[in-house]
Amino acid sequence: MIEELKGTEIIIKCLKEENVKNIFGFPGGQLIPLYDRLYDETDIRSILVRHEQGAAHAADGYARASGDPGVCMATSGPGATNLVTGLLNATMDSIPVVAFTAQVPTKAIGTDAFQEADTFGITMPITKHNFLVKSTDMLSWTIKGAFKIANTGRKGAVVIDLPNDVQQKTSKEYYRGEIKFTGYNPNIVPNPLQLKRIAQKLVEAERPLILAGGGVIQANASDDLRTLAEYLGAGVATTLMGKGVIPENHPLSLGMVGMHGRLCANKMINNCDVLLAIGCRFSDRATGWSLESFAPDAIKIHCDIDSSELNKNILVDFPLVGDAKLVIRDLIKFIKKYEDVKKDTNIWGKRVNQLHNMCEECEVVKCKGDSLTPEVIIKEINKFLDDNAIVTTEVGQNQMFAAHYYVTKKPRQFISSGGLGTMGFGFPAAIGAKVAKPEKQVLDIAGDGSFIMVCQELATAMTENIPVVVAILNNSYLGMVRQWQELFWDKRYSKTKLGTIPDFVKLAESFGAYGERVEKVSDIKNSLKNAFDSGVVSVLDFKIESETNILPMVPPGGKIDEMIGVERCRHK
Repeated sequence: MIEELKGTEIIIKCLKEENVKNIFGFPGGQLIPLYDRLYDETDIRSILVRHEQGAAHAADGYARASGDPGVCMATSGPGATNLVTGLLNATMDSIPVVAFTAQVPTKAIGTDAFQEADTFGITMPITKHNFLVKSTDMLSWTIKGAFKIANTGRKGAVVIDLPNDVQQKTSKEYYRGEIKFTGYNPNIVPNPLQLKRIAQKLVEAERPLILAGGGVIQANASDDLRTLAEYLGAGVATTLMGKGVIPENHPLSLGMVGMHGRLCANKMINNCDVLLAIGCRFSDRATGWSLESFAPDAIKIHCDIDSSELNKNILVDFPLVGDAKLVIRDLIKFIKKYEDVKKDTNIWGKRVNQLHNMCEECEVVKCKGDSLTPEVIIKEINKFLDDNAIVTTEVGQNQMFAAHYYVTKKPRQFISSGGLGTMGFGFPAAIGAKVAKPEKQVLDIAGDGSFIMVCQELATAMTENIPVVVAILNNSYLGMVRQWQELFWDKRYSKTKLGTIPDFVKLAESFGAYGERVEKVSDIKNSLKNAFDSGVVSVLDFKIESETNILPMVPPGGKIDEMIGVERCRHK
């Protein structure tokens, strides 16, 4: 006999079958039925955030660190709309997140009932997919389908809108078969004929370069990519989302490309003869604004799981749809068949390594006495953390300093907001990452402007015993906007000065957290040790100069290999 279950029981049963262990959320009137069901639940940890945006970012961080979908939930109306920024952030960076939002009862939909919002309509353009469940009979099929959509093909956020009565009614319908959607059948297997053509171009190349994005990490293909690069003797540049796809101390690693990328990576992009881009979407941050001058003389190959990204921004010679892991593994197989035409990779490989070393030499940080600079702070963080640590970032100068100076050695250990550039992302993402990987050190490199947007999540980290460390690069400004105002707007600092409010140490202590102000280089190591040894969430307030700039950078309208602020580079 088929068991009759309440809607909330069906939801929990589905979550367990999807191996969900943690949920980040905030309750409300229309979500009480589901939270009441969670009251007695022992297999799923429900983590109470202090703002719904924190729930979405925490689920996002959890997914990036673990490789599994993150789950968040919020009540109807303002609860659901507060998730929106985090859901768009996850979708733009191709991160699997499943969000449950409560809704007014089905009969009240469209009446402007209390805390009603058209969540379905609002989230349609900013998620990979969304559902409005109008019958309890459809719950199990919908939830299982949501997880399938979120975690297959190009991954992304999916919303399930749950009317109050759907949560409380009973049903004997529980779907146990394979979920299929008409029109949704992601093609992840690459075309072998196109692979063969690409392989031939790669082995014939004299100056091959790989541009790797977050899709390689999402496909768990980092080891395969390193094998391919070593076999070809090809340099590897990464997008921000691809940071960690190859150990950044590897001799073929050139670092991040683009507007705030490394000069050597940008130079190599425009001097290679074959460019193999895998798992990236050629965003403006990577290509710069002058698209016609991006890798102008190279044969361009673009491999991505999303066909809509091919030839969207950059016209390429060889487009290929497929999962990055399958693409790279098959490329290696084909390339090995072309041994007879394979070029000598040793000369080019040595040149790549030489440029790698030049960049490392140019980015050697010299202390200015005992005064703090972002470069010194991040280099000291790099020394202190072990090889398994996870670093998240906020958005702005802190993010770019971290991208340049934090040496990431493994995938899923550098977590940052890419496409949306969301201030306030790093701290809740660090909370999610720590929940996913409690055995690892987790540190958020933050800016004062970004951290204050989500500082209420100190309460979440304290009450839920999630001991992450926040390192604030405190320059008392909205640093990146101020930098643009300085360089391109005649230093007209319009509303970017934050001043000295709040006192971040006192703020941390008011939550019961550990706080410490750091003003000298000689104190960095001890402050990090104090923070991690405290056993609670910690805030380190690093006081840096107000007019600190992250350079080099590509100016508006510029080419990626014509960067400003390269004066310190002796090898430019």
